Amino acid sequence: MSPLSGISSGLPGIMPRTDLMPSQVAPLPAPSELGKPQEIGPAQPAGGDSFATMLGHMVSDINAQQNFATQSVNALQSGQNVPLHQAVIAMEEANVSFQLMVEVRNRLLESYQEIMRMQI
Repeated sequence: MSPLSGISSGLPGIMPRTDLMPSQVAPLPAPSELGKPQEIGPAQPAGGDSFATMLGHMVSDINAQQNFATQSVNALQSGQNVPLHQAVIAMEEANVSFQLMVEVRNRLLESYQEIMRMQI
């Protein structure tokens, strides 16, 4: 058994999401169509999700990471067979993810405030 095999079992936001890749990747144009202008339609969100849905998924993934870190620490404190390094890694990943979410929120608020300051 690999030492890293237990890490990805409870960390949903760490491993790349491969479930979206095959169906969401646009096929490459044929070589004969490379020079032709393409029609541009209305803007569609990537993956068909709205921005609010994407933020909701991000918050739920971070919440899952926080819950996993809490469970790891509780299991470690109760004397279960949880490696110390796995609990510390889970806590740090949850911390970094939360800090990223806070920075995204701050940038969104700054953008909104900048838009509100614009004169029409």
